[in-house]
Amino acid sequence: MAHLKQQFKDALSSIEPGDDKANAPEAHRRVRDALAADVKLAEYGVNPVLIGSYKRSVSIKRVKDVDVFVRLPDLPNDVTSKEILDRFFTVLHGEFGRDDDGHQRTKRQDRSLQVSFPDYDLYVDAVPARPHWDGETWEIPQKGDDNQWVRTNPEMLTSLSTEMNTEHDGFYVPTVKLLRQTRRALLGKKKPGGFFFEVAAYQAFATGLVTGSDHAEYYASALDEVSKIIEDFVTYGTAVSDPTLPGQSIGIRATDDELEAARTRFLDAAVDAQDALDEEDEGKAALVFQRLLGKNGDDETVFPMPRGFNDDGSKREFAISAGERVVPAGARTFG
Repeated sequence: MAHLKQQFKDALSSIEPGDDKANAPEAHRRVRDALAADVKLAEYGVNPVLIGSYKRSVSIKRVKDVDVFVRLPDLPNDVTSKEILDRFFTVLHGEFGRDDDGHQRTKRQDRSLQVSFPDYDLYVDAVPARPHWDGETWEIPQKGDDNQWVRTNPEMLTSLSTEMNTEHDGFYVPTVKLLRQTRRALLGKKKPGGFFFEVAAYQAFATGLVTGSDHAEYYASALDEVSKIIEDFVTYGTAVSDPTLPGQSIGIRATDDELEAARTRFLDAAVDAQDALDEEDEGKAALVFQRLLGKNGDDETVFPMPRGFNDDGSKREFAISAGERVVPAGARTFG
């Protein structure tokens, strides 16, 4: 069986955020500080916290957006979602203005304000949140201007991810990263996005059906279970449960064609990954994993070939066979 342990470690290193590890926290800090300095938001008890894939350590190269969950525990009930979004815009536009090309850096979105950081090549999404009546979860603005709010609990997902990673001896987070990279390789910029696959992965792990003893086994097992969840979601309308809100499911924005593409490609990927895992020829197996994981955000092939194999997966031919007594002398220099 081709477990290719070193190659999977190298692949994970290849998709690990690089400069983003410094840039993302700095961009978050600047947005947080701008909001915290506003007198009116301070009255509302403004308390921003980092959330999202970056916070959960499942983001992959490159990090394009950072989510800031702006908790407002003292927000009056009569302040509408539109009014608080307007306030956020006033504060953030006043702080960040326009970039060197004259483009406005703060952009209104349905539930948040997006601030661009051209120097870092990323965005920060600042999401206002008010307490839900249960005192444990939060509400964020719903799409539209009719003062609708939707319940959410993003910080819980961070805790659940940490617990699941511990339960699986550190294999959960790397596996989610590999699944996110596979989504990028197979679907590109089309939806569903990485969050859908992360939650599907959590649901798969929670069933106890995802197992393994190394990255290759966990990856193949998770692909198999996640592909079944996608199949059930697309074909039968089976909801993907929200692990942070019992009894609720997550919603996604994707066309029927995009969902069908995700279904078929992940079903095929699951079969291919298992075949590669069972393959005795490491070169052939590596070719499959290369295709499934594609290229990282720097346009570099994620999964490397094992030593002794050419780029096409064939074994290299050596002029000197193993065991020969005569070896040509070198230049006697050391580099």
